[in-house]
Amino acid sequence: MDELREQCPWDKKQTIESLRHLTIEETFELSDAILENDLEEIKKELGDILLHIVFYAKIGSEKKAFDITTVIESLCEKLIRRHPHIYGDTIAQDEQTVKENWEKIKLKEKGNLSVLGGVPKSLPALIKAMRIQEKARGVGFDWEEKHQVWEKVEEEMDEFKSEFNAADEKEIDKEKATGEFGDLLFSLINYARFIDINPEEALEKTNLKFIKRFQYLEKSAKEAGKKIEDMSLAEMDVFWEEAKRLPGNPIK
Repeated sequence: MDELREQCPWDKKQTIESLRHLTIEETFELSDAILENDLEEIKKELGDILLHIVFYAKIGSEKKAFDITTVIESLCEKLIRRHPHIYGDTIAQDEQTVKENWEKIKLKEKGNLSVLGGVPKSLPALIKAMRIQEKARGVGFDWEEKHQVWEKVEEEMDEFKSEFNAADEKEIDKEKATGEFGDLLFSLINYARFIDINPEEALEKTNLKFIKRFQYLEKSAKEAGKKIEDMSLAEMDVFWEEAKRLPGNPIK
């Protein structure tokens, strides 16, 4: 990185701000490799992210703000502080207690006025909802039983249906219906979290499943000499049902 920063025209120009969107892209590429369980690709993407970490540290050292050593030292100090059950006298015999201690220590460190102050504003909404709920749970604000959470889902579903009745042709109040739909999604994410399902992972797996089936539909239609846009829903449904019976092959 020292050599690249000195000799490469592109690397010379980069700033912390210019690297930001590239780092986000690399993180999503790592996420794709993890979802595909491609260990070789995971190795490559980890290398790309490590490059970005080294790059940021190099720029930090040029600004005399931080370097790779102080980044790692700061991380080690934080891990020691946030694991008092390992490096102190705190007792934590299960994962949930560890999480609760972590959030309480983090709150003190950052000096946030709110437990939710540490949730990044730019997180995608689904992930943000999950993190908000996890942080609230970390200080004891949570349901006690899963049936209570499901009852909340049903309550929100009824409220949404009252604003958007599929059997009713009258025009809906879109703003109110949007609000109720958001409440319904939030309650479903909460239920997923409560029963230890990651809603982001679950939705992405469904996305990939849909892509695989739709690509099979496209391929089969082409082999049959047909164009999808000219096919009826009934014709497309034949190929769709075939796709559902296929073994789980990775998407190419």
